[in-house]
Amino acid sequence: VSSQNYSNNASTQSSQATTSYSNQASTSSNTSASTGVSGSEASAKAWIAGKESGGSYSARNGQYVGKYQLSSSYLNGDYSAANQEKVANSYVASRYGSWSAAQSFWQANGWY
Repeated sequence: VSSQNYSNNASTQSSQATTSYSNQASTSSNTSASTGVSGSEASAKAWIAGKESGGSYSARNGQYVGKYQLSSSYLNGDYSAANQEKVANSYVASRYGSWSAAQSFWQANGWY
């Protein structure tokens, strides 16, 4: 019973977070220019960034760096916002095919 309650709470929280980031993404007039994606993909990307780093390009967790908590080896020493966006898009495209698919994986596994 408690696991069912947890599942329902997690689902509710996830929906709320998605809604929050979706609103944020759709109100930004420069979303596709700065992040390389738009629409529901921008919403999924913002959701992941929120979960991974709170949206901070300077976040650090061991070998993981930046807004999308990418391995420092992926970033090749260039931790600029532009490179983080470019590398994150490339990583997600090659591993998941889309930011929406990456978000679904994250929701199921707690990481992407």
